[in-house]
Amino acid sequence: MALTEPLDPAGEAAEEAAGAAARAAPGEAACPVRHWEVPDLAGVDFDPTLAELMREGPVARIRLPNGDGWAWLVTRYEDVRMVANDPRFSREAVMAQQVTRLAPHFIPDRGAVGFLDPPDHTRLRRTVAPALTSKGVERVREKARQMLDEIVDELVQDGPPADLTATVLSPFPIAVICEVMGVPAADRHTLHIWTQLILSSSHGKEVSERAKHEMSAYFADLVALRAGSTGEDVTSLLGAAVGRGEVTLEEAVGLAVLLQIGGEAVTNNSGQMFYLLLTRPDLLDRLRTEPATRPRAIDELLRWIPHRNAVGLSRIATRDVEISGVRIRAGDAVYVSYLAANRDPEVFPDPGTIDFARTPNPHVSFGFGPHYCPGGQLGRLEEELLVDALLDRLPGLRLAVPPEQVPFRRGALIRGPETLPVTW
Repeated sequence: MALTEPLDPAGEAAEEAAGAAARAAPGEAACPVRHWEVPDLAGVDFDPTLAELMREGPVARIRLPNGDGWAWLVTRYEDVRMVANDPRFSREAVMAQQVTRLAPHFIPDRGAVGFLDPPDHTRLRRTVAPALTSKGVERVREKARQMLDEIVDELVQDGPPADLTATVLSPFPIAVICEVMGVPAADRHTLHIWTQLILSSSHGKEVSERAKHEMSAYFADLVALRAGSTGEDVTSLLGAAVGRGEVTLEEAVGLAVLLQIGGEAVTNNSGQMFYLLLTRPDLLDRLRTEPATRPRAIDELLRWIPHRNAVGLSRIATRDVEISGVRIRAGDAVYVSYLAANRDPEVFPDPGTIDFARTPNPHVSFGFGPHYCPGGQLGRLEEELLVDALLDRLPGLRLAVPPEQVPFRRGALIRGPETLPVTW
């Protein structure tokens, strides 16, 4: 594991300049390495560094706070989709080299689905598809609605003011993903604590890594117990697949951890969405008075909100590839920015404007290509249920403090409010 490299901008700049002539490929010399410090941003502000990189060109070079070296950053919509779907850019190859990255603790685990390429990636994803396709998601719709109704019942009974994050936006996604995963209700809180530690860079690498290992051990036991199961939840499907020899236990555990963590990202995404709505009365009033617009509006909000900090997982070019006139060489690390792609004016006219009537709206908030978020349809379902329940049952819902007093998470990989004080 590489330690966080010390920041010495002047020395690193000199080193870059000295070696540029020897290693520059077409387009590379015109792309200085940008140090992306990734500050904690409040509200729904778009990252100013990312905005600058987008203005400077469709391909840039970046160095993130952790890891080694620099990486290419691709921001144009069509280029992002190409890289995400092109087998010449490998996730699995990241295992063989250190890459500059945002978090100190996201060291790849061998066999984790996020770092597999087709056909192994396809084989593993196929095992849980029945739980996450449209049919599988619809299977849990009524149960999810019932769980949300109970949560909102308690909120109404306790009365205002309340922290919407603690009372609804956190417990609801936890309950839903644990239902989908087949995690017993008694274990939900433990899984939640592990997830929060994994999704934060503020506790240090050792704490986050330990939480990931503990969650992995938990799912190893649960999946092994369900070998031969005929259940429809994720761990039962994985247990059955392990029992049939279709996937290894290591692969099953890696996928289970990824899905569990991803399921709780809904908390922060929803927090940003409701913060935005509660600070934009015009948008909130339209959703209240025109419920038929909600599905399309949710898609537009998913496109617009800056749901993560910086970038996610990198890829490695396995061959020389040209992107928008820039030569990406074999062995180079490449990141795509789905946030930037969702603001590409060539695809989304006036991209900074929230337009509930936007059509088509081919946003890539759930990714693209083989690594498209497996829980994308489940996430949409949860957002729809949350908007319906909170807007219909709490017609006076509003912030209980000025917008600037809403605290946002620090050191989080997925952005969102720490608390969301509301009244009604």
